[in-house]
Amino acid sequence: MKRRPGKIVCVGRNYARHAAELGHEVPTEPLIFLKPPSSVIAAGESVRMPADVGRVDYEGEIGVVVGRRCRRVPEGDAWGHLSGVVAVNDVTARDLQRRDSQWTRAKGLDTFCPVGNVVEAASVNPSDISVTTRVNGEIRQHGTTSEMVFSIPRLVSFISHVMTLEEGDLIATGTPEGVGPVSPGETVEVSLSCGSSVRSRIERGAAIGVSSPTHT
Repeated sequence: MKRRPGKIVCVGRNYARHAAELGHEVPTEPLIFLKPPSSVIAAGESVRMPADVGRVDYEGEIGVVVGRRCRRVPEGDAWGHLSGVVAVNDVTARDLQRRDSQWTRAKGLDTFCPVGNVVEAASVNPSDISVTTRVNGEIRQHGTTSEMVFSIPRLVSFISHVMTLEEGDLIATGTPEGVGPVSPGETVEVSLSCGSSVRSRIERGAAIGVSSPTHT
């Protein structure tokens, strides 16, 4: 992306098999959360894995970029409000996610949102996009929009009824089954069938100090 998005809205458990692999129920409505813009890195930049966060997972996703401001947009008009489609890796500190009652810390660490090149949305069929994640060249994930619990237009409409979407905002639409841990020295590549991809090397980062405080 040419510039950081104003906000990153992510969708959890939007593939039934992914929900199952983590032991969760499929949500009855889109489950949304936010990643901070400071987590974004471009293709070729490294994900820095803090030494004290435990397990860190890749999560390859189809991302879409908002092209014009929208609020309460109907599902049938939603795709027309998008300017681009982009590969996203929703990197997650899994131990922190399990420890916390919400996901901000686990999802929001610096470098935890690699984003690829943007493909023009008008040239893409929203019902026929696939995402593939490779670790060191080996396929670990593959999913398609047809497997999503909630379609991309449905997600855009739903989110726009919750919050105003601004030009440049990024929506990460969920990850298929096959998530798993990565280690320093490994390389993760997320690629979409429409031509976007993002490749990142995992490196060891400085500890952030995640131990719980002692109460007296």
